Amino acid sequence: MGIDPGLANTGWGIVEQAGQRLRCVAYGCVSTKSKDPLSSRLLKIHDQIHAVAGKFGPSCVGIETVWFGNNVTAAFGTGQARGAALVACAKHGMHVAEFAPSQIKLSIVGQGAADKEQMQYMVQHLLGLEVAPSPDHAADALAAAICYTAFGGSSSASERIAQLAGIAN
Repeated sequence: MGIDPGLANTGWGIVEQAGQRLRCVAYGCVSTKSKDPLSSRLLKIHDQIHAVAGKFGPSCVGIETVWFGNNVTAAFGTGQARGAALVACAKHGMHVAEFAPSQIKLSIVGQGAADKEQMQYMVQHLLGLEVAPSPDHAADALAAAICYTAFGGSSSASERIAQLAGIAN
């Protein structure tokens, strides 16, 4: 499973691996309304990720870390959404691997500064999908799942990707 956390939109994707072959099982996005109370938004993210994990039974999850950029306030919301999703995954006993957005982009596209269209195209190509996954939050979640499979979800996976990119963790 892969998760692209966000308070307004949390993308999720389920990828199945058989040997070197990857197959997209399902993907989607949990959307919340900014007018709703924070606690209700986090509960919705938790409950829907929990339901997805219950339906598909993944054993592991690759999840994006929080990138602060210039908007610290948005990063706090993303961190809270990420926490809600991680609790849902923990309830299913899933192994968790965390990857920075630039690390996921590097593993999928070959460069850490790939744009949304490049990511969607490569996810479509890698999973053999007829159309690019949409919305982009779901494509990013599938990319996190692919990144997990590429590096086995080992504790040193993010360090190996960072070395390849020359990124300090």
